[in-house]
Amino acid sequence: MSTNAFVLSHLLLREQPSLLKRLRRMLRDERAAEDVTQGLWLKIQSVHDHPPIDNPGAYLHRLAMNAATDALRASKRRGALVEAEVADLLWVEDDSPAPDRIAIGRDMLERIMAALASLPEPTHSIFRLNRFEGLTQREIAARYGVSTTVVERHIRRALKALDDVRNAP
Repeated sequence: MSTNAFVLSHLLLREQPSLLKRLRRMLRDERAAEDVTQGLWLKIQSVHDHPPIDNPGAYLHRLAMNAATDALRASKRRGALVEAEVADLLWVEDDSPAPDRIAIGRDMLERIMAALASLPEPTHSIFRLNRFEGLTQREIAARYGVSTTVVERHIRRALKALDDVRNAP
């Protein structure tokens, strides 16, 4: 440890109560004042002997005021960032659909469900097995004892009925 660092460390220990009081007034925050004081201790440890410090008291107080100014600036930057984030959260565009779009969607869903329910058998069951239960056309064909072409025709018939409902006025 350099002589300057040694002298400043002892001075900081002696002056800590008055420095803390001054920093609290300047920063208006107990924890921030303690953080600045702790930072001062670390900063003092890296002070070299060349050039020698003529007035260690003034040097220590200048270090403290500079550190407090830096802390205030950092706090303002953090505050501005928080304000910007809050503004972003408060003014986010609402992605939810408008009430009229919800009503139109519900009406369309009801018509599609009615069209599905009105499909004749086995078209209804084949379509349900394929689209809702995930069975392949080959698995459905084996279950019903028909060709995959017949299964495909039933699925196409169901899709056509649903498309007609979707395109109806």
